[in-house]
Amino acid sequence: MPVNTVLPKPPTEDKRWKIIETTMRRNDFQPDALIESLHSVQQTFGFLDIPSMRWVAAALKVPLSKVYGVATFYHFFTLKPQGKHVCVVCMGTACYIKGGRQLLDEIQRHYAIAEGQTTKDGQLSLLVARCIGACGLAPTVVVDGNVLGKRSAAELLAALDETVERKRQS
Repeated sequence: MPVNTVLPKPPTEDKRWKIIETTMRRNDFQPDALIESLHSVQQTFGFLDIPSMRWVAAALKVPLSKVYGVATFYHFFTLKPQGKHVCVVCMGTACYIKGGRQLLDEIQRHYAIAEGQTTKDGQLSLLVARCIGACGLAPTVVVDGNVLGKRSAAELLAALDETVERKRQS
């Protein structure tokens, strides 16, 4: 960004916006820093909201539609706050054939949430991925970044319950 160009004002007075600004500055405020900048926002605040996407768009001088398109295209970006615990059920072909749909249905029933939702207590968010690339472990579920494969619905629910309960206590 040229020296005489003024950076737009961040959406809030939160000092953490300096982290995102540093990421963009390191990349000379170039439009190709979009994904890295969005990652920085999500790591800092936990999700991407409209005000943060507007700010990134203005700072990088890219259309908001492009920022929104990138944020909604890649599954690792989320537009709403996630629960303390995130469960991603793989629905790729191998996982689907080996019982991924049944795992998803049981998690939805057990926690009374639908795909893309978070439990009322904010403990668990349920997401679906097209494929996580662990077909040999099908059906697979990713819980807080840990891949759980070849689990029955009962085994998976027991592991989820233990993790969610452990987080409530900490």
